[in-house]
Amino acid sequence: MRDIHVDHEALGVLREVMEDGYPDLLDTFLADSEIRLQELQKTADAKVLSEVAHSLKGSASNMGAIRLTELCQELESYAKDKSPAEIVKLVADISSEFDQVRPVYEDERQHALIH
Repeated sequence: MRDIHVDHEALGVLREVMEDGYPDLLDTFLADSEIRLQELQKTADAKVLSEVAHSLKGSASNMGAIRLTELCQELESYAKDKSPAEIVKLVADISSEFDQVRPVYEDERQHALIH
């Protein structure tokens, strides 16, 4: 069964390519994502929402976070067209999805540090 949250093949490729830098890459992704999530939760400005969603989408995509990428794409594309209630729900969905995938990346980091 394919994981709808994380593309583990993409992580495997990153692990091989990054080698010793892989744990740092994971740390950076987790820290940057936290900052961007806070930015999304603080603003109602459609332009800012779209820009932050675009940035988070890029890093999520690079890290194989499939569903997080899709949700960020939706916010980036439709921020100006959605009602405030729809924006709040979408930002909550993005935050919830990050909460789902965070342990995967934390486990990857622990595993990478051991090996």
